[in-house]
Amino acid sequence: MADDSTTIELSRSELREVARFAEACARPALVIFERDRPDDRRPRTAIDAARAFADGAERTKAIRDGAWGAFRAAQEARDAGRAAASDAARAAVAAASAAFLHPLAKATQVKHILGSAAHAARAFELCAGDDPDVGADHIARSRTLASPVVVDVLRRYPAAPPGGGRAGELLRRLDASLR
Repeated sequence: MADDSTTIELSRSELREVARFAEACARPALVIFERDRPDDRRPRTAIDAARAFADGAERTKAIRDGAWGAFRAAQEARDAGRAAASDAARAAVAAASAAFLHPLAKATQVKHILGSAAHAARAFELCAGDDPDVGADHIARSRTLASPVVVDVLRRYPAAPPGGGRAGELLRRLDASLR
């Protein structure tokens, strides 16, 4: 297992594959956010930027700007008492952030790989009356989306960190199932 001082080799094609996975995990939750906030396109912009990178676009400031916009949308939804919409927007943040996975062997980097799946799963749980089976179903679907490249990249990092509430639990469940 790598420690915090280890640098991890990551190719551009591997980063694109991680971003493709993160985007695919986050996109289904957009419906939750957009149903609640139909005029707010920030999470969609972030997810679309992740997809563009996965499809060959360069890593640009636009991806980071999309992630920050989705982050602000998540905060606004949270502050308005719309927890499911907030987690759906956080899934979009994680999808865009996947393009900027750091090559340092830190457990926190696992969030860049699996955070979109975990937050989308939490959003679906909340929409279903906080039903943990619904979240587990999304985690199981996300697991099937992880290509061998994504799993290989994940295994270069330490296990997911503790904390993060229910989304953190879902992240650790997916992490353990992929290793």
